[in-house]
Amino acid sequence: MRIACIGGRAWLVTASGKGADIEQASDGRFSADPQALFGCWGDLRAWAAGLADDALEPVDASLFELPVPRPRQIFAIGANYRAHAAEAGVAPPEQPVIFTKFPSCLTGPNDAVAIRHERVDWEVELVVVMAREARDVPAADAWDYVAGLAAGQDISERAIQRLGPMPQFSMAKSLPGFGPVGPVVVSVDEFANPDDLELGCAVNGETMQRSRTSDFIFPVGELIEYISHLVPIYPGDLIFTGTPEGVGATRQPPVFLKPGDVLATWVEGIGTLTNPITKEQAQ
Repeated sequence: MRIACIGGRAWLVTASGKGADIEQASDGRFSADPQALFGCWGDLRAWAAGLADDALEPVDASLFELPVPRPRQIFAIGANYRAHAAEAGVAPPEQPVIFTKFPSCLTGPNDAVAIRHERVDWEVELVVVMAREARDVPAADAWDYVAGLAAGQDISERAIQRLGPMPQFSMAKSLPGFGPVGPVVVSVDEFANPDDLELGCAVNGETMQRSRTSDFIFPVGELIEYISHLVPIYPGDLIFTGTPEGVGATRQPPVFLKPGDVLATWVEGIGTLTNPITKEQAQ
């Protein structure tokens, strides 16, 4: 099952480019609000499995909007790929390194990202979307609590990140537009192996990152176990699972995003985000 947002309304879509407005197709059984669907994910999947093909119509993926518009919490993981930890010159962590992204940073899969700083970096990430409230969940059961997966970018302003005596992860990674997510949320059952997916990003057509989630230090199940033993995770919450090697800050010389660039981000089996980079206008 693939869920998109078009015109602020939830749509069931197919990989072949067809779809249906969920509220209309279900005669009001399910809400038009995409965020409301994650709390009834099992029922939605059962209904979607029985939807006839003649109920679907062509959809334009360029109209897709943020499919998870109002998560209560966004957890993000640092240094979670072995190769990225190596390029950053840090030892693999012994437990997940967790920070938060503010929900106000989220934006859609086709939205422009306006920047006003000179050290803005890309970070492709697999994003986990939760379906059930998770408390003290063992890793072996963790995938049962996941609604689906999306592609994401943990865009980062490196100068802000390094201000002061301690890293400013949350602020540097939560400026407006610094959290593109989408283009759809794909249910876990659609992946042959959700623990081994290719992902990557390109700037102006040049590939900057390409890896597989099998290089995780802490797989999704272990992340959910660790977080849910500390705090509850709610339906519709997001986990940005970390970025692989190839970020701009570690290149020689460093390379950063600038107005006029186009940032393309993809995850195998999910799709591509296409975010033009623009210059923020003075207020």
